[in-house]
Amino acid sequence: MKASALTIAGSDSGAGAGIQADLKTFSKLGVYGATVITAITAQNTLGVQEVLVLPVKTVISQLNSVLSDLHIAAAKTGMLASADIIEALVEQLSQKQIPKLVVDPVMIAASGDPLIHEGAVKALKEKLLPLSLVVTPNLSEAEVLSGLQLTGEKSRLKEAARRIADLGPRWVLLKGGHIPGGSCVDLLFDGRDFLEFSAPRVPIDNPHGTGCTLSAALTAYLVLGCSVPEAVEKAKAYLTAALKRSFAVGAGYPPVNNLAGTAG
Repeated sequence: MKASALTIAGSDSGAGAGIQADLKTFSKLGVYGATVITAITAQNTLGVQEVLVLPVKTVISQLNSVLSDLHIAAAKTGMLASADIIEALVEQLSQKQIPKLVVDPVMIAASGDPLIHEGAVKALKEKLLPLSLVVTPNLSEAEVLSGLQLTGEKSRLKEAARRIADLGPRWVLLKGGHIPGGSCVDLLFDGRDFLEFSAPRVPIDNPHGTGCTLSAALTAYLVLGCSVPEAVEKAKAYLTAALKRSFAVGAGYPPVNNLAGTAG
């Protein structure tokens, strides 16, 4: 059977992030993508108007259906709105032993709208992160996970990565897109050593779907057999190309053009 990728995330009706962005990314990179939808959002480029969190039973039914039939080589999580969903997913994923799990700790949309219940953060830190191969927080998410206030100072970023690694993930990818400067520098930490990945900043105001796209590309490259550092390097190049070719589709924040990313 062909190795496939799985995304466990929310649906974005505007298709700039979430399940829709993940599937576009998987397809562009030649990887078959399956889905487990955790929430349905009424969302466009201007913001999030409504969120419907799906029942835990429905989420787990989707997961069991996919895993009972498809050969999932790597999976990623995105919007996991509630502690109940996280705890149920952890129970099932622990039994199924997904070999490569990427956790994108989605908390806030590009528009500033919250996408996770407050109590879910504790479950994410204590129960989901220990199962993960890679966790991919942006600056604000890293602050929540590490308990540190971050401004871009490298020593504090490294300390935040160390604290997040202590929560259990084997690799921490701390993304630098929200740090001012001419380049976006991401830090990858394996519990011992740091690697830096830099790309020129693409001058777009608050693009929509960057985190989903990067983590989906990372997951796809893991399916294709890349090591974690190789997958990060390729995923960052893919996102940069997709950002360069993004364009306005509505009156708000421009979504990443997932189908314009470079497969390499």
